[in-house]
Amino acid sequence: MNDLGSSEGGGPRQASPAVLLTLVLAVALLAGAISGTAVALLHDSDSDSSTNGLAQTSPLPTPPVASSGLVEDAVAEVAVRALPSVVAIINNFEAESEFGEGSGGGAGVIIDERGYVLTVAHLVEIPGELFVLMNNGEVRPGRLVAHDAPFTDIAVVQIEGGGLTAAEVGDSALLAPGQTLVAIGSPDIDYYNTVTTGVVSAVGRRKYLRGIWNEDLIQTDTAINVGNSGGPLLNLNGEVVGINTFRDTGGGDPLFGIAFAVSSRTFVPIVQAMIATGSFPRPYLGANFRDLTAEVAAELNISQSEGALIGVVTPGSPAERAGLQEGDIITMFGQIPVNPQIGLLNALGATLPDENVSVQLLRNGEPLTLDVQLEPR
Repeated sequence: MNDLGSSEGGGPRQASPAVLLTLVLAVALLAGAISGTAVALLHDSDSDSSTNGLAQTSPLPTPPVASSGLVEDAVAEVAVRALPSVVAIINNFEAESEFGEGSGGGAGVIIDERGYVLTVAHLVEIPGELFVLMNNGEVRPGRLVAHDAPFTDIAVVQIEGGGLTAAEVGDSALLAPGQTLVAIGSPDIDYYNTVTTGVVSAVGRRKYLRGIWNEDLIQTDTAINVGNSGGPLLNLNGEVVGINTFRDTGGGDPLFGIAFAVSSRTFVPIVQAMIATGSFPRPYLGANFRDLTAEVAAELNISQSEGALIGVVTPGSPAERAGLQEGDIITMFGQIPVNPQIGLLNALGATLPDENVSVQLLRNGEPLTLDVQLEPR
């Protein structure tokens, strides 16, 4: 993407041959899976990998593209234009994480020729050594610029500039159901830069995932598999209109052809800020909490079925200074009601990072109002 702002600082360091060999061997051994009862993040593979994958990756040939006007030719033209901008990303975790111990892999897309790569937060938010595999087979070390978890599944990684092709970004607000889409990613990592196609199934979807309602999602039946996460979702103009993030697994019977992407309308301002300043400011409260529903209330044996139940309060945090206590139930955050349709993280995400917020809550069943001076996280 062009014109996303500027950033200062030197480029990432080069990887040694020994490190690259280790990377190849580590990738070949990837076999972990991320799954949940309802939604699976597209992260590690749930099938065995072999050394016949990334270890033998070579630059992809440019296929001949006809110009007969057929849809198949249009898709091929999109792929030819986009493939130089699509990368695979490997995160060699520094320590055991919720995703397992070892390495995790996904995809990304170059959005600035200076070396900025857009990907998903759940791939890179766990500290580790990042490597970026280019379409021509070159491996460059990566540096995490910033991520926006848990508010959105968006992150920016920087690699050394030079010889890079940036993808163009389109406006997801122009999408309509039935419109053809193209996805590129690296399912199971071995199947590097796989191209799939489908349609817009719906726009403006929302999904509760990792404690927050993800808004303005693009739903697609384009084949999205483990390892596609972070890869681009493109329109037939070859523009990135979404970043593939997760698929719905249905909880019991698997749901096929239901996957989601973060819309460009959502990620563009976040990416612009990350490139320009190194972060996207979000407010910090400093307390664990759990959004209440009727089911959660029954599980906890409490009568209140809406709001956010406060857990551990971090010493020295805005929450502690305001007087929030464990067991409080926040029902209103500023002018935003906290309920099963709007979680506390969503309310926080709609608030300025340094705003003074009036918080209405219940403490032992009695109403109480506190003023919380938030801080940027």
